[in-house]
Order: sequence, then C-alpha cells, then structure tokens
Amino acid sequence: METLVELRNALNGLKPVLLMVVAQAAFAGVNIFYKLAANVGMNTSVVVAYRFLFATAFITPLALYLESRPKLTWMVVLQASLCGFFGGSMTQNMQFESIALTSATFTAAITQLIPALTFVMAVFFRLERLDLRSGGGRAKVLGTLMGIGGAMLMTFYKGVEINIWSTHVNLLHKSEQPSHYLAAPTSKSEYTDRVLGSLLAIGSSFGYAFFFIFQAKMVEKYPCYYSSTALMSLMGSIQSVGFALCMERDWNQWKLGWNIRLLTVAYTGIVATGISLTILALCVRMKGPLFVAVFNPLLLVIVAFVGSLLLDEKLHLGSVLGSIIIVGGLYTVLWGKSKDIKMTKQSVPTSFEEEKYAESLEVVIRSPNDKAINNKKESETNVSNDEPNTLPT
Repeated sequence: METLVELRNALNGLKPVLLMVVAQAAFAGVNIFYKLAANVGMNTSVVVAYRFLFATAFITPLALYLESRPKLTWMVVLQASLCGFFGGSMTQNMQFESIALTSATFTAAITQLIPALTFVMAVFFRLERLDLRSGGGRAKVLGTLMGIGGAMLMTFYKGVEINIWSTHVNLLHKSEQPSHYLAAPTSKSEYTDRVLGSLLAIGSSFGYAFFFIFQAKMVEKYPCYYSSTALMSLMGSIQSVGFALCMERDWNQWKLGWNIRLLTVAYTGIVATGISLTILALCVRMKGPLFVAVFNPLLLVIVAFVGSLLLDEKLHLGSVLGSIIIVGGLYTVLWGKSKDIKMTKQSVPTSFEEEKYAESLEVVIRSPNDKAINNKKESETNVSNDEPNTLPT
C-alpha cells in the first residue's frame, strides 16, 4: 500500500515535467508546419490569423462547458490582451517570418534566448529569487548559460556531417506554387536573410519572455486555464486578423483547401495554441514562469531531428554537441529549482493553516473518557474556588 502511495506521489511530481515535454513537442511541430506553409507560398500573417481563429473556435466551447469562472475584470482583459500580443500576434508573425527566411532549426536555436530573458525578467518582477550564495541559485544561472551556449554552438559551429539515417524524404520539394522565399540564393541575399531572420527570432524571444511574465500575473487573478487560453486566443485573433488584413489584400491567400494550408492552420490553432497554451497556463500556475521557459531547449532538439528526417536539413556535429549541452543545462536548472524549493520548505515556519490542522488533530484524538475526566477536574476546581478563604473559628 505504501508503495502505491509513493508511486502516485512520484507521478504527481512528474506531471508538470511530462506536460511540458508534450507542449514542446507540439511547438516543434509548429516550426515544421510553418516551414512547409512558407514553402507553398502562404502568407505569414494569414497563417497566424487563421491559427488564432481556429484556436478560439476550439477552446471557447471547452471553457464555457468545463469551467466556472470568476468575475471578468478590466485588468484581466488587459492582461489577456498583452498575452495575446506578446505570446501571439507579434511573436508568431516574427517567428514565422524568421523560419521562412532561414530554417526551422536555425530559428529554434536563436529562440533559446527565451530562458535567459525570462529568468532576468522574472527576477526583475520578483517572480523568481536569485541567490548566488546558494547552490540552487548558482545552478539556475549555470543551466541557463549552458542552454544559451548550446544553442549558440548549434548556430555558429557546423562541423562534419553525421549520416545516422537517410530517409530520402524532403517535403520541401513538393511545392504547389512558387514562393519568394525559395528564390535562388546568392551569398549577399543569403547573408541578408540570415541577419534579418536572426533579428526577427530575437524579437520573438523578447516577446515570449514578456508573455511568460504577463501570463504568470494573469493566472494569479484568473486561475481558469481554459478560459484564460480562450481570452488570449480571442485577443490574439483580433490583433492578428487586423494585421493580416493590412498586410495582405489578395483574397486568394485567404483560401484554404484540403492541403498543407488547412493542415497547418488546424494543427497550429488547435494543438499548438488551444491545447498547448492551456498546458503552459497550468504549468505556470504550478511551477512559475522560469520552469516553463527552461523546457524550451527541448523544442530545438526535436526540431533538429525532425527537420533532418522530413525537411532534409542536414545533421552536423555542432547540432549533436549543442543538443547535449542544452539538455544538460535544462536538468541543471531543474536541479537548482528543486534545491530552492527544498530550502524554502525547510526555512518557512508553520503556517496558520498547519497550526489549525494541528489543533483539529488534538481535538480529534481526545476520547470521551478524557473529556469526562477534564469536566470532573473542572468541577472540583470550581467547588474549591467557592469555599471561603478564611479558616473556621
């Protein structure tokens, strides 16, 4: 029986980790689908607009049916708008454009700046405590630097090509129409696309860092995961549709068929936004924004391997070494986080709720006989108190 209880507790402790692994796998699929959509010439802003429209249509009925919501205030609406902007319309347009100009793996590598930026902002907003004197604080800083270093290694060190497998599959060759992103590259244009793509990826990283901070603030006041995701998706839809209408006037770009266009917007809207953002909100509530951000390196590892399998993106020694360093940094940060949690539990005094619980236990363990004895003692005490204080003459 004790073994089952320990196993259940262990699984409950692993639940946030498993949820974040699922979410990062879903986000890795976004990078792949974005690259495929750009390959067929689909406008980036139109994809993002459809993504949030699909997400809103999917998550809103679930929120209305599954959750009882507190009163919606203007502060919550403002926070949802900021989350929809920083985590949706702005960052997704930047990320998609960066993937179209470079590659899925390259953009995923640049966005590994998110944990570092989130860590700095979480400390600034006092959502995380930085104590370099403790082992946990030093581990979180070291793990964050390891993640950034591994991402930079993957970006700037190519190394020899590693032929572990050869699927002979390249989905990018099957294009329905010419795309301006696939023009014959020259050294100058390739360098320009790389620089512009890097700047856009860095901009999206800043956006995601702000998103994690605002999302942490929002779930404190509005702890409804489906409803908060629906609100963010609705705000992201309004912003992204307005931006897409300003940027794309060709209505042919808005047409969807039974092809990669529909699959891309359906997957990114339902799976990556409707489901995965709900998971993010839940994990931010349970563990905080830094815990969520440090799982982002897993996205890079998954994209690197899936890209080599399906998009004919070559796997090189730098990618393998960088992935190993990134995973090592991830577990270093998690170890530091667990150390800080243990130290906090040991240093925090007994709470008011624990004291009340202890008092209730003390009352429960009293037997009826104890109560009778206590009543008898109280009555004897009262009788003795009623006797005169002077001696009889």
